[in-house]
Amino acid sequence: MRSELICSLVAAACVVAAPPAEGALCAKQSPPYTVALVELYTSEGCDSCPRADRWLSGIAHEGPGADSVVALALHVDYWDRLGWKDRFASARFSERQQELTHVAGGRTVYTPGVFFNLQEFRGWDSQARFRRALRAANARPAGADIRLEIETQSPGRFGIKASFKAKSGAAGAPQAFLAVYENRLRTDVGAGENRGVTLRHDFVVREWIGPIRVAGAAELSHLLPLGRDWKAEDLGVAAFVQDAGGRDILQATALSACSPT
Repeated sequence: MRSELICSLVAAACVVAAPPAEGALCAKQSPPYTVALVELYTSEGCDSCPRADRWLSGIAHEGPGADSVVALALHVDYWDRLGWKDRFASARFSERQQELTHVAGGRTVYTPGVFFNLQEFRGWDSQARFRRALRAANARPAGADIRLEIETQSPGRFGIKASFKAKSGAAGAPQAFLAVYENRLRTDVGAGENRGVTLRHDFVVREWIGPIRVAGAAELSHLLPLGRDWKAEDLGVAAFVQDAGGRDILQATALSACSPT
């Protein structure tokens, strides 16, 4: 029997109590303004990346939070042959970084690399510049609506439901993406440029789903088996919609997995 979900229309998120066997259900509706998307392309093999990793953790945990900015850490695999194999790395993330660089008119792919709403953002370590960019992004009306639901399943699974709706005026068919991320990760690096260093990561993308074509609207329902080393209590789901040309973000939102009460 499904538990009843009750929340006000203006609530950013809502949680419903449920028996452990049924898991916990939580949901979030994106706001009417644009939430910014920050993508950090990083690697455990890169000795200049830990500072960017710490910055990414701070902008969400200590800064404005997911109602203003969605942060994702995508570990690339092109460092894996240089002394240390990053367990979070994926060729898919390397390919996305290359695609974003190409669309933005750039020629060089490097780490750490930061993209703010799909545009290369070189001044990420300037708090003043980042705050200005964030205020400008949040001042724009959203070009899409997103609703997310997570239901933690037992044992070792959780279900994701997402709905996307492009607002009138969006040219072409926008694309939606989902990213399952994990916080509070730790790695003791045994080789490469960071040998002997303990690295700590947040918002590390564990699963990437998309692109999903949003022809007016789209829905997705997905039951995800958790990896053996994943910690369910530290997982979350981010969703975003980018324009048809892959040059701007229409909307983004993120939701942490809820725990039974």
